[in-house]
Amino acid sequence: MNVADLRWLLPETLVGGLALLLLVVDLFLPQERKSVVGGLGILGLGVAGVNLALLLRDLEGLGEAGVRILSDTYTVDHFGVYFKLVAVLATALVILVGMDFFPRYTAYTGEATVMLVFTCLGLMLMASSSELITLLLSIEFVSLTSYLLAGYLKGSPKSNEAGVKYFLYGAATTGIMAYGFSLLYGATGTTVLHDIAGKVGQMGPVGILGMGMALAGFGFKISMVPFHQWTPDVYEGAPTPISAYLSVGPKAAGFAALLRTLLVAVPPETIDWRLLIAVLSALSMTVGNLLALPQRNIKRMLAYSSISHAGFMLMAVAAAPSAWARPALLVYVGAYLFTNLGAFFAAMVASWSTGSDEIPDFAGLSQRAPGVALAMALFMLSLTGIPPTAGFFGKYYLFSAAVDAGLLWLAGVGVLNSVVSLYYYVGVIRALYLMPPVREVSVPVPAGTGWALALTALGTLALGVVPQPFVTLIQSAQRLLAGF
Repeated sequence: MNVADLRWLLPETLVGGLALLLLVVDLFLPQERKSVVGGLGILGLGVAGVNLALLLRDLEGLGEAGVRILSDTYTVDHFGVYFKLVAVLATALVILVGMDFFPRYTAYTGEATVMLVFTCLGLMLMASSSELITLLLSIEFVSLTSYLLAGYLKGSPKSNEAGVKYFLYGAATTGIMAYGFSLLYGATGTTVLHDIAGKVGQMGPVGILGMGMALAGFGFKISMVPFHQWTPDVYEGAPTPISAYLSVGPKAAGFAALLRTLLVAVPPETIDWRLLIAVLSALSMTVGNLLALPQRNIKRMLAYSSISHAGFMLMAVAAAPSAWARPALLVYVGAYLFTNLGAFFAAMVASWSTGSDEIPDFAGLSQRAPGVALAMALFMLSLTGIPPTAGFFGKYYLFSAAVDAGLLWLAGVGVLNSVVSLYYYVGVIRALYLMPPVREVSVPVPAGTGWALALTALGTLALGVVPQPFVTLIQSAQRLLAGF
């Protein structure tokens, strides 16, 4: 690597420098001006986002493989840049909402922004890591800041419980993953994904066992069954903006890391793992949906829903031979970003008005906060996959990929689960519009949260109505995985 290659690391450098700058600025600001930290964080992430967009242009002439730097441990390509854009956008939206949320519960508002930006840096590193040790360190970087954010509200027993549970489950799965990576190294003699690909045919049962153990670590990050048990308790106890963030940011980066590892190091032509992924996809969709049905707490319901959506995303991985599979996952991640963040943001406003996260307590919200209720209804329809929303567009791609790959049974399971999910998503809409309000007082929506809700609702609707610009971006992002 030469000095000129460092330009490919400029987005990560900007985000890392931003986190350190915010840490210093927060030290010298008086309590009443801590919102400046959040504003600077969003501005800095905006600059990093523009730089990522410029990076896409610079990558145009470099072909499908992108650029490998730092002794092949780090790959900069369209695929990684796409997931970095998802991480930056999700972080900026959560900071915007957090500027309204955290001052209500804690005096340490600036530190939350700093940790979110550090987490964003970890997610960006995960998306481009192409070597096992670098990947493990990136995952741990994200995990450490995520544990702290989940338990951020020291005065809340549920938040403390969420932080401890997340840490214990994370520590256990990290140990399993690290042991799996060590077996892979022992079986192949290398930790670089592209070099493992050349030796995968010789690695034998030890290497296959290592891949299986590594899959457990990825499964934890994306809330895949049977590594999903932490999800409902952590989402329920964590501060709501952090629950929203955990449901999107680490999940998207986890899928990026899983895909890069599977498709680069162990392509399905050498070891056919597609049936295993298809079964895990069906299990995640079904278990998540069935456990979401009896939930009355909106955060627990969205947690089980996120397990189910991890199963939908795995459908694209299982359908690897299909040309539809390439854009299907990227489209679904984009749709899920806007929809799920928006659902949590709307739930947060509803909770402020009732002092409760119970869905029946949201009764009549359409009369007290019509804009929030309308946005929540839109997000529920999108999560179900009803047109013309982003969720419908994403599921259309996923089911097409599954059918094209010959996985008709998996597409059938997906359709059946979408029908089942209609019950609990429409249950929220019923409470908002058909049940009488407990109180008649209107619900105020803070400016930052209002903007975040408007942007996520606009994204959810725009991806369903005018998807072509998004598809064009996806077509660029999928170039890395030409064999996928």
